[in-house]
Amino acid sequence: MKGMTGLIGLVVTLAVVAFLVKTQLRSASVPVAVPADAGVSVPATTPGASPAQQSSQIQQQVRQAVEASVQQSRPASEDK
Repeated sequence: MKGMTGLIGLVVTLAVVAFLVKTQLRSASVPVAVPADAGVSVPATTPGASPAQQSSQIQQQVRQAVEASVQQSRPASEDK
């Protein structure tokens, strides 16, 4: 009897997991529309530059963007 209860529990658990996987895969296949001005931009590089030069330019642009975002002041917290 314990074996049958354990088997039924295993089958029910498997059915629940299969249902969750199915819903996750279905939601992952739905394309998400991203607005053109979502704040994501591709760094501009010099046309005709070598891949090494383009890589250096992109790294420098990303570094500058990170430094600029770090320098922005955050609003003071009201929790004090």
